[in-house]
Amino acid sequence: MTRPDCADVAAALLAPPDGGFRLADADPGARPFFADKSDAAASLKDDAKAIDRLQNALYAEREQALLVVLQGIDTAGKGGVIRTVFNDTGPRGVRVAPFGKPTDLELAHDYLWRVHQVVPPKGFIGVFDRSHYEDVLVVKVRNLAPADAVERRYDQINAFERHLSENGVTVLKFFLHISRDEQAKRLRARLENPDKHWKFNPGDIEERKLWDAYMEAYETALQRCSTPWAPWRVTPSDSKTRRNALIARVVRGTLENMSPRYPSPGWSPDDYVID
Repeated sequence: MTRPDCADVAAALLAPPDGGFRLADADPGARPFFADKSDAAASLKDDAKAIDRLQNALYAEREQALLVVLQGIDTAGKGGVIRTVFNDTGPRGVRVAPFGKPTDLELAHDYLWRVHQVVPPKGFIGVFDRSHYEDVLVVKVRNLAPADAVERRYDQINAFERHLSENGVTVLKFFLHISRDEQAKRLRARLENPDKHWKFNPGDIEERKLWDAYMEAYETALQRCSTPWAPWRVTPSDSKTRRNALIARVVRGTLENMSPRYPSPGWSPDDYVID
């Protein structure tokens, strides 16, 4: 199998920073680059190993970091991406930050305060399971903040991500795009399989009733916050295997472009003899 070039995958998934993106034009069931699931699985396996090798150099270098933002409606597969794309890398090199309902302490600060606390330090890959975008998604749909406050947040988020990018943090953002029918199938699977009952949240049913409002909010976020320094990549996610393979290709390509290098130890192996 000839794997698609990492740059070609990244370009195909890009939500252009010109603000003209339309979610209706993106097919969540599309099968770009991987017509066969077995090809996608093989590509993912190889890329996961490469990501581990590249992260090891990133950790040794300690000059830059990679932040991967995973955003998507319930059942879109954020956890599945984390388990498969970064499974080989392990807990030492990858720091996962899940974002749920803010605590009282977090609410006492500005909405980006809790986010900046968990931005990965140099040498690490950080993965956000949901993110600061909740403050222009669920907050907007559920009217949890004044409309004018939400409106200001798009520019604030862009400035925040630019600050990160100018200070050694490469920002990768993926919108896991699934169809309404696919979400229904995954929710039913959680109800029908006792081993998945723990994943089912009755609140997901209520959120599902707001599907159109959420899609509108996502589209606005993609239009307003896909920037040259932190572009969005809209990833068709009705197929879990292809979704994971596409994201792995982009992550690997990004790390290769970051080109982490092992630092020189300042000595030669010939300087030492071990008896």
